Amino acid sequence: MEEIKLSVEAKEGKGTKKALSALRSSSKIPGVIYGGNKPPINVALSEKDLMAARRKGGVNAILHLQVGGKSETVIVKELQRHPVTDRLVHADFQRISLTQKIEAKVPLHIIGEAPGVKNSGGLLQYELRELRIRALPANIPQSVEVDVSHLELHQHLQVKDLKVPEGVEILDAAEHMVVHVTIVKEEVAEVAPAAAAAEGAEAATAEPEVASTKGKKDEEGKVIPKEAKAAPAAEKGKEPAKKEEKK
Repeated sequence: MEEIKLSVEAKEGKGTKKALSALRSSSKIPGVIYGGNKPPINVALSEKDLMAARRKGGVNAILHLQVGGKSETVIVKELQRHPVTDRLVHADFQRISLTQKIEAKVPLHIIGEAPGVKNSGGLLQYELRELRIRALPANIPQSVEVDVSHLELHQHLQVKDLKVPEGVEILDAAEHMVVHVTIVKEEVAEVAPAAAAAEGAEAATAEPEVASTKGKKDEEGKVIPKEAKAAPAAEKGKEPAKKEEKK
């Protein structure tokens, strides 16, 4: 792995919000160097130079930071970005020894085209985007290739199927899924239960009324029989016959 030199400026303390804003407006970002049984050092450096170094040497590039006449051998441990602009706002650097193994995360790089995707209409599903490894700093690869050119429908690759350079130890579980080719499922439209219930209600209201339920009702709510309603009009208002008295 290529080693890159960067010039950084030592800073006292963490700095005020105003000082940090002024620093970032000048295209510089604050950072901290820590680890290695030494006290941490607050620094400032060019955002442009740092990003150029990462493009050149990868996310795990070995950096030699020149600060105060001394050199600090580090790797980038963490970068903090602004949630809206995505610009860098802070960098953490970890001191390393070129003779001691360290743990790192290496991005996975997909190569080839899966026949299950190209010929069978499948979908390549990612389950792992980076690999955890342990190695000497100089042996850490920029990325690990994942060859999918032989994957048919329903086939997959696991961590144990990956090839890494000699001297690199994989820390992820061997059976962990990396990628697999799956079927693209189509959504099936279903009839809404509410629509079916509405159709049933409409059919119920369309049924003819039963004849026995027709007619007027008395004060108690009972249906008046037809014969009661058909009484001759002549009988209405007729007084009952008087009984004769015995003499």
